[in-house]
Amino acid sequence: MTEHTIWFNGKLVPHREATVHVMSHALHYGSSVFEGIRAYQTPNGPMIFRLSDHLKRLLYSAKVYRIPVRFDLPTLTQACRDVVTVNGLESAYLRPLIFRGNCGLGVMPKDLDVVDVAIMASPWGAYLGEEGLRNGVRVCITSWQRLAPNTMPAGVKAGGNYLSSQLIGFEAQDRGCDEGIALGHNGLISEGAGENLFMITNGTIYTPPVSASILNGITRDTVLQLAANLGYPVVEQDLSREQLYAADELFFTGTAAEVTPIRQIDHVAVGAGGRGPVTKALQDAFFGLFDGTTADARGWLEPVYPE
Repeated sequence: MTEHTIWFNGKLVPHREATVHVMSHALHYGSSVFEGIRAYQTPNGPMIFRLSDHLKRLLYSAKVYRIPVRFDLPTLTQACRDVVTVNGLESAYLRPLIFRGNCGLGVMPKDLDVVDVAIMASPWGAYLGEEGLRNGVRVCITSWQRLAPNTMPAGVKAGGNYLSSQLIGFEAQDRGCDEGIALGHNGLISEGAGENLFMITNGTIYTPPVSASILNGITRDTVLQLAANLGYPVVEQDLSREQLYAADELFFTGTAAEVTPIRQIDHVAVGAGGRGPVTKALQDAFFGLFDGTTADARGWLEPVYPE
């Protein structure tokens, strides 16, 4: 493994020193929250995409699970910049992680203040593959449903929620697909294993609402705003499975997935069986933020090396 540096509990340390105890509460009970954040190389140097929004959601997630965080937002912001800089990265995937440490066994932590915070950064390409970005991925509706409301908060980015994602992903792989989609408790579309879902029909963009047991993705919000800029009508509403089969275009969004077209669902071709024109326009607008062809009118790009 290539040696790299991790920000761990307030210090930059070699990755081999960023260790945790096997008694850590998060290992036994899933008491962790995290974010995925991308830094991109731009004409103005490396920029971290919507860093503040991601870190605010991280602190919100910790608050919901009553995990105290001893580092404030400015400290975490600088830590993200530092971990990109010290590792000599121009583009990167960042993983801030807050988790309960060795506070004793038992579902209820015995010491609420035993909390570790780590931030990692490493190179990472297209999550579902470069070919998938260009021509689309194959997906299927799996038998696994997302958590019902008032069971666990789907809008919180907690480690334990992603056990559901693993089951969805494994079933999709078993069926020869690149990714899986889950239904909600009501039998309507929720989201992918680690992505939000969009559908395009007759020039209108549809996406399930936040109440559909989805994570309210930051890339999802970005695409909603870019779509409005481009003049596309956008509707947030419940979607049924069969509506996806009749869609002109489908695509995923997410920090890892970015904007990834879907060319096949349940072995049914989507539209013409490749990336559609609306998806391409949204991809161009999204990736244009990083090559300078889309104006960053909302200040979404935060410099690694601020002046």
